[in-house]
Amino acid sequence: MRPQAILKQWIDILAGLVVGMREGWRARQVLSVAVENKRLVVRGGNAAGASRPQTPAEVATAARKAFVTLELPPDEIVHQRISVPARAREFLAGIVRNQIERLSPWPAADVVYGFEAATSLKDPDTLDTNVLITPRANVETARNELAALGIAADRIVAREVGDADAPPVVLWSRYESQSGRGLDHLRRRIVAALLIVVALSGGVSAWALASASALRSESEETATRSAALQKELLGARAGSAAALDPAERAWNQKETAPSGVMLLETLSQALPDNAYLTELTLQKSTLRIIGLTGDAPALIAPLEGAFAEVHFFAPTTRGPDGQSFWFHIEARVDPQHAVAEARP
Repeated sequence: MRPQAILKQWIDILAGLVVGMREGWRARQVLSVAVENKRLVVRGGNAAGASRPQTPAEVATAARKAFVTLELPPDEIVHQRISVPARAREFLAGIVRNQIERLSPWPAADVVYGFEAATSLKDPDTLDTNVLITPRANVETARNELAALGIAADRIVAREVGDADAPPVVLWSRYESQSGRGLDHLRRRIVAALLIVVALSGGVSAWALASASALRSESEETATRSAALQKELLGARAGSAAALDPAERAWNQKETAPSGVMLLETLSQALPDNAYLTELTLQKSTLRIIGLTGDAPALIAPLEGAFAEVHFFAPTTRGPDGQSFWFHIEARVDPQHAVAEARP
């Protein structure tokens, strides 16, 4: 099935649900109007505790809150009867539509009709179908007369001639696709609402993307400025150190560089007795130690108390004796600014 057909079917189902809910809500209070002797007569309503409206103003007021049903007189109705196989019940509407040209004394385009079907008492495999037909002009005239009173008909019905107790047959409904344009208007409103929702969703998505792009650009610009400022600061420090005389430069390097003696003292206190070093390197503030121990993971915790960013930079492997393990640990050493001796 094509996407257009699926969308149309979905809109039709949604429109049908809206119509059903609206008619169900309004049907809680029904106002019945009939045409008798060329005059509109209010037959009654089912509002609890409400009396039948009498004056045109009362009728118009009651009609605003009620489901209005207009019944045409029997003398304006042509009654036809056809027999249809019971197994064709689901196709009954199409069968009647195809037969209406033959059943109607007027052109098929100029009439409205309704039908009801019941299982035949003589043959259970047959449906006795009663078809009620009236000129479209009669329906329009009755609707115009109601409109003159400020009343909009929701449904126009008729009964079988000579059977006042028969259930009414619907000839016209405001929301029928064949006889009324209300359903078409409702479809257009649903499509318009969907387009508005899609447009709003697209606008919100575009705004969110634009905001995210702006925030990302601002973050990148801030990072670029921070890197430039850091580079300038490092350049300024290097320039100021280079501008010092040799004695001052030596003192500056001594103040900013880690102290080897203090480093060894700290390591001797942090490492357990069962660990010993085979290699120690210090490049600027990066310390690397390699050695043997019986429990390599247990070295991380004590070293973290003395240094920063302590981690293994190579896998731990078993030593030559089979009981100890080679460890490779890297850490960051903070420069020691305290100097025991004062400057000369």
